[in-house]
Amino acid sequence: MTGDEFSLGWSACLRACRRPPVDHALFVRTSEDRAAAAGHSVDAEGWLAEFDTGFAWIAGRFSRVEPRRQARLFLLGLLSDVDTRSCWQLAEQAGDASPHAMQRLLGEAVWDADTVRDDVRGYVIDAFGDPAGVLILDDTGDLKKGVHTVGVQRQYTGTAGRVENAQVAVYLAYAAPGGYTLIDRAVYLPKAWTDDPDRCAAAGIPADIEFATKLVLARRMLTRALEANVPAAWATADEAYGGDRQLRRDLQARGIGYVLAVAKSHRVTARPVDGPVRADRLAADLPSRAWNRLSAGAGSKGARDYDWAWISITPPADETPGQHALLIRRRISDGELAFYRCWSPQPVPLRVLVRVAGTRWSIETCFQTGKTIGLDEPQVRRWHAWHRHVTLVMLAQAILTVIAAREHDDRPAADQTVIPLTLPEIRHLFAKLITNTVHPISHWLTWSHWRRQHQARARTSHYRRRTQPIHQPAST
Repeated sequence: MTGDEFSLGWSACLRACRRPPVDHALFVRTSEDRAAAAGHSVDAEGWLAEFDTGFAWIAGRFSRVEPRRQARLFLLGLLSDVDTRSCWQLAEQAGDASPHAMQRLLGEAVWDADTVRDDVRGYVIDAFGDPAGVLILDDTGDLKKGVHTVGVQRQYTGTAGRVENAQVAVYLAYAAPGGYTLIDRAVYLPKAWTDDPDRCAAAGIPADIEFATKLVLARRMLTRALEANVPAAWATADEAYGGDRQLRRDLQARGIGYVLAVAKSHRVTARPVDGPVRADRLAADLPSRAWNRLSAGAGSKGARDYDWAWISITPPADETPGQHALLIRRRISDGELAFYRCWSPQPVPLRVLVRVAGTRWSIETCFQTGKTIGLDEPQVRRWHAWHRHVTLVMLAQAILTVIAAREHDDRPAADQTVIPLTLPEIRHLFAKLITNTVHPISHWLTWSHWRRQHQARARTSHYRRRTQPIHQPAST
């Protein structure tokens, strides 16, 4: 190819790219496109309609059209293929000239993140709420730098498996036959934060926020869900929560059964032994006939089979009557044990407790999928901005979950050579078919200039701070 031919080809490419911007619209437009999508069992237009249905649940919370429009663009950006879900990249994806509108949505616009959270929960329950639903508690951490982001300090986080500089949040998920997704959230504030009013004020934390343990935050979220009449028969959590007596009593008082993981050192009273005994001691004395091989549910590699046993236990005098039991899970490959404290108002078979125990892993999947759309990327420091970002991520995830549930209901798999559309695959196709936008070349070049200009200012400011003299205290 000659130089002239290359130049002509490049000029044609530039002319082709200088099309007017398309505002987050379906690219499945022609009858040929629709036929191609239908042939692959993909209803992209229906997905966009479901997105609009989900957004309609919160649209009325924005009194002005500008933040309402920006919130919709923010959600579409979360579901796009941007590298990170920072305000910079979401604004560039949306076609904005700068990140200011996105930053204003999270920081200064007038809207209540807690009310929107309740709307997200209502949308989920309306879509696939079920009387046999399960409420799931867990926390997750995000590694952070610095000390100014709300809740950040050196603390243990399961994300790293060790003590790191991190931000930790507690979440409540809802699982039903139709699907599972997050419905509540609370950032954890260590005492180092709540004991420092100036630090809290700098992060925009309301003055009435006091120290609360993760267990207290979890109990508050359960109370909110149950007072909102979320249909649920069960609750489950890992051993960080299962060993809390007050949490168990809260659930008993509301008639909600539970299967809560406890440590092997957890003590229960079981006949014929008098007095509390460690859970692992009771498991060691079980005969071989006490074990039953059951599946805890379908996993990515097939049924999750374990050996299970259960022991009726005597509850403390101040607990509610019902079926109290210690459930024991034994891994087939190496015999590793896990323990669960269980209660239900009425007797239930072993397979029901096993099913609920297996449901707990759903929240781990919620964390995994949520982090692909920005759950771990709230690049904000202040209290309200964190809650706003995470709440919008929860709505985006809920929309994907509802789309997946509708796909499984409306399009049963006829072709056994492929699996049904999974939530990650729907997210991938949603980005390609719906949120894929076209902007003129000038837009991308303007953003490149804006980023480099901002970085130059930041560099200058950093160098200036480093060269400032350190003031020594006057000698006496």
